[in-house]
Amino acid sequence: HYFIQSNLSMSCTMAGTPPDNYKAVILSDNSTCDQDSSNTNQYTRLHILKTNNQIRWLQTILRNGKTEHGDFVFNADRLIRLVIEEALNFLPTYDKTVHTPKGITYEGKAFMRGNCGVSLVRSGEAMEKSLRECCRSIRIGKMLIRHDDEDSSKPPKVIYVRLPPDIAERNVLLMYPLMNTGGTIHQSIRELKKNSVKEEKILICTLFVTQHSVTSVLAAYPKVRILTTEVNDDCALHFGERYFGTDK
Repeated sequence: HYFIQSNLSMSCTMAGTPPDNYKAVILSDNSTCDQDSSNTNQYTRLHILKTNNQIRWLQTILRNGKTEHGDFVFNADRLIRLVIEEALNFLPTYDKTVHTPKGITYEGKAFMRGNCGVSLVRSGEAMEKSLRECCRSIRIGKMLIRHDDEDSSKPPKVIYVRLPPDIAERNVLLMYPLMNTGGTIHQSIRELKKNSVKEEKILICTLFVTQHSVTSVLAAYPKVRILTTEVNDDCALHFGERYFGTDK
């Protein structure tokens, strides 16, 4: 469960607007993911989408080397949308009372303010579309992190950062489609922490991860959460090139 200041009531019946005096709250765990859906999952903060025929089919299309560019983008967007929709289950909500056109009172939920997305250029930008379709007015920051082409043993460097000025008060959906070694994610989390973002307010939204990357990231940052569709040592490194059509 997320926590919030004790002087804040979570019930709101006034036209369903959130209270103005709240502080940023911590990511909740209302996910419907199967945390034990893989034998590789030994972490409570690793969340894997429940595998079904549709997800397996989308993964198959994205891994198929013969998939045409248009089909790749279409089905990648579908899989990304499933991840983003699930990510919303982690965001804090408050009670909201509305009245139907028939005048019937309905006790529902609404999302609290104080969330944002951060995409890691370039492949992370593929996930922005789905986030905006789900949350039209959400703020989205960007980071460009590059590996040293001449010396792969060197850690990646942060080249460009543009973040919301109040990001320390927000929950962050960190968007990057794949985690192979985890180096890029490590660097991005360091940058977020430089901007006073707490680990427990970071949710990594990704499609494919390796066991090594999960172990590496969660060992260094045990309070972050990772949301993915699959843990597999074949990490689909071609994703960014195929999505943006630069693989040929």
